[in-house]
Amino acid sequence: MKHWHAAVLFVLGLAAAGAFSGAVIADSTTSTSTTTVATTTAATTTTTATTTTTAAPSSKAIPSGVRVAGVKVGGLVPSDAVAAVQQAFARPLDVIVDRSTIELDPSKVASVYIATAVAKARISDPGTNVSLVVSVKGAPLRAWVAKVAKRFQRAPVDATLALKHGKPAIREDRAGRTLSTKLLTQRLVAVLRSNTRLPVRVHTKAVPAKVTAAAFKKVIVINRSLNRLYLYAGEKLVRTFAVATGQAIYPTPRGRWNIVVKWKNPWWYPPTQDAWARGLKPVPPGPGNPLGTRWMGLNAPGVGIHGTDEPGSIGYSASHGCIRMQVPDAEWLFDRVDVGTTVFVL
Repeated sequence: MKHWHAAVLFVLGLAAAGAFSGAVIADSTTSTSTTTVATTTAATTTTTATTTTTAAPSSKAIPSGVRVAGVKVGGLVPSDAVAAVQQAFARPLDVIVDRSTIELDPSKVASVYIATAVAKARISDPGTNVSLVVSVKGAPLRAWVAKVAKRFQRAPVDATLALKHGKPAIREDRAGRTLSTKLLTQRLVAVLRSNTRLPVRVHTKAVPAKVTAAAFKKVIVINRSLNRLYLYAGEKLVRTFAVATGQAIYPTPRGRWNIVVKWKNPWWYPPTQDAWARGLKPVPPGPGNPLGTRWMGLNAPGVGIHGTDEPGSIGYSASHGCIRMQVPDAEWLFDRVDVGTTVFVL
């Protein structure tokens, strides 16, 4: 009996010990599981935050050192790069003509493809300078250039010669100026396409007058009533000569004429259309030549300034329309006037 009770107590003791041991193991397992979950959650949170901070910018920004037509866009996002290039292109362009400055608004004469250039910049290597495609609008640019050229263009003014109070009066010539529209257009196109804003400089070109005051460096005035010939250098009187002018029946024609031919030792040919010369023969150069040794023919038909073999006629209205001079005087004058010299006959 005692042995039976002892056996029962032993079994109960083992059962109680097993229950206690199972409770301890269960508590330890639960505690360990909770700690593991907390640690894993914290690590996951940290990893996610790091990925969000570093990856997003690197996928959008333009590589470092990249430029678009010289404009720095490296490190910028595309929208900011477009704005930077647009601002640079919109800057006014100074055009300097001689000493005057005119501003050109690029947006009025050109279209620019900025978005395309920025897209290319995004995939370019660091340090690359991406070109910018600029489409110049031909008609508006030519119209602007033509307007500028008209502003600076000035027509030349020819010198004029008139007779006032029996003396030459000369109005000086004035050079004009013109601007090469072709050159200005070429330079503007080059600057717009390169997207630089360095000033474009051009100069007007002088346009000389067709008739200058030099054309009147010598002027002859012949006074029929006084039978005098006056030689002027411009408006300054150089010398006065006694001459013979035409008879009343053969008057020296009034008006403005020019010397058109000069001959040394000329032949004399009789004007067969005039009654007084009928039957006369040509006379070769020599002492008996009616023209002396020099002939300065005018564009008045059959009329000229010449020497004479009749020195006694000088000072009178004795010729058949020409202007006679003493032979030495005619030779002196011949050397000082040119073809084209103006001759006024009063």
